[in-house]
Amino acid sequence: MECKKESNMDFCNCSYPGCSRKGICCECLQYHLKNQQLPACCFPDEVEKTYDRSFTAFAKAWNL
Repeated sequence: MECKKESNMDFCNCSYPGCSRKGICCECLQYHLKNQQLPACCFPDEVEKTYDRSFTAFAKAWNL
């Protein structure tokens, strides 16, 4: 399957400078799950900018 990086960039809110996985969702998800995190697209923009991608930050962001 061909990566749709260009169209993924329309909704990728990753603000980490120099991220090599930006727009490559399959690599991003694998990377973050391996590190017990969630990718930027799971967070509201104001929370994403803190770079805290933990499950705890996700739960707080969505009041879970």
